[in-house]
Amino acid sequence: MHVRSPAHASSAPTVTLPKVYNAAHDLLSRHEERANKTAYIDASTGNTLTFQELSVKAHQFAQGLLDLGLQQEQRVLLCMHDGLHWPVAFLGCILAGVVPIAVNTLLTAQDYEFMLKDSRAQGLLVSAPLWPQFEKIVSHAPACKHVVVDTDGSHAAGITIAQLIAKSQPLKQAAHTLADDVCFWLYSSGSTGSPKGTVHLHSHLIHTAELYGRAVLGLQDSDVVFSAAKLFFAYGLGNALSFPLAQGATTVLFGQRATPSDVFRLLSTYKPSVFYGVPTLFASMLAEAQRPSPDEMNLRVCTSAGEALPADIGKRWQAEFGVEILDGIGSTEMLHIFLSNRPGRVRYGTTGEVVPGYALRLVNDDGQVCGVGELGELQIQGPTSAIMYWNNREKTKHTFAGEWTRSGDKYSVDEDGFYTYGGRSDDMLKVGGIYVSPFEVEASLMTHEAVLEAAVIGVNDEQGLTKPKAFVVCKPGRNVSADDLKLHVKSQLAPYKYPRWVEFVNELPKTATGKIQRFKLRALST
Repeated sequence: MHVRSPAHASSAPTVTLPKVYNAAHDLLSRHEERANKTAYIDASTGNTLTFQELSVKAHQFAQGLLDLGLQQEQRVLLCMHDGLHWPVAFLGCILAGVVPIAVNTLLTAQDYEFMLKDSRAQGLLVSAPLWPQFEKIVSHAPACKHVVVDTDGSHAAGITIAQLIAKSQPLKQAAHTLADDVCFWLYSSGSTGSPKGTVHLHSHLIHTAELYGRAVLGLQDSDVVFSAAKLFFAYGLGNALSFPLAQGATTVLFGQRATPSDVFRLLSTYKPSVFYGVPTLFASMLAEAQRPSPDEMNLRVCTSAGEALPADIGKRWQAEFGVEILDGIGSTEMLHIFLSNRPGRVRYGTTGEVVPGYALRLVNDDGQVCGVGELGELQIQGPTSAIMYWNNREKTKHTFAGEWTRSGDKYSVDEDGFYTYGGRSDDMLKVGGIYVSPFEVEASLMTHEAVLEAAVIGVNDEQGLTKPKAFVVCKPGRNVSADDLKLHVKSQLAPYKYPRWVEFVNELPKTATGKIQRFKLRALST
């Protein structure tokens, strides 16, 4: 007989917001006594922004957007590398009542064209190195009337962020918005692989900052933080923007892809006390030949999200550096982490306990709440759930089921309230913390002239982290190498989606109706 496991909930800090509320105004107006303290350090350039400079520039940028003709509730696509202008632009949009849509900088022109058209964004904020991805597609998005480029000097595509700030007076008053007004979007690949505009409210940023940033991490203004996850991720947005701004901490930004050697250099140089990583990066850092000693760094806590942290990685990291990794899970739909290990209460191999202010339940295929130890879909209740997927009513109804948000992740929970990951409810893969649709990779493989059929599954590498593996059936009389197929996928999709392994087979296992039996392929790969 199984003991039924009711929804787990935890008491939370009180977060009371006025009805009239602008998230950017709140985050920027908290620092009167620390106006000259450094808010952001750009590790790529060495440039910095104080809290006062950040506020002034964000208010200038807000007025600049209005002077361009953008209006409250209109949307702009923000595709920028992490740097000092990222928080200026994001917060400036919100101050003006304009809705920023932060998007992944690693996608293809086809992805960006879909997002511009789907969102009907009136403007584009783009880093100069990313402009070639947009140059040929902006004209295909008739709603996009303004291009603002993040670069030094001038740019042929449009006015630059620096020029816009320089010519604008600071906005005198933040837009009259409500706590329940739409504040920003993030695009989520979700359970099907097609991008979905996930719509968040003004109240959501401060709720995650209080419920996780302060209550779990204990973030204070004495902290220096560094997030390997970029600001366009929901995880990175909390780590490097709303959390430190809510508490007055200093944030280190790094615009390039963070290699293990880069991260160790940043941890040694800038001495962050909080480091936000992902399992793949922690594993790579432990394999790095030249590693600093704990005394060369100043870490007090590390966090991991995006995919389940293998227990061995957590234990090895703590043994070598004397710092816990708090493994947790969040989602674009819930904005940040709602289930996490806590300082001093880490159980490696689990995703920890419910974050204060959220409630969790596990539901089986019959819609019943699971018992202790039973595997079920994780569902979340909390104040940061997105209100919808834009232009996608059916997916909205499926995911946002009344007060509960469906995660698509399978979990079990023990008698102590610790949750253990049990896989996805669908066939989606998480690679380096980013969702990858196996169907999208299969479709790319099928465009190769030598491929007859293809099926993609997730396989754990030697570190216990999930990567795509392809099973390929070639056309009669045709041959192709595994390396050629990998390059073929890389040429069509974002690079992280390519199959790390390619196995050639004579046929794929199928049901009587012709559906591929991926569970049999998984069994072959265990």
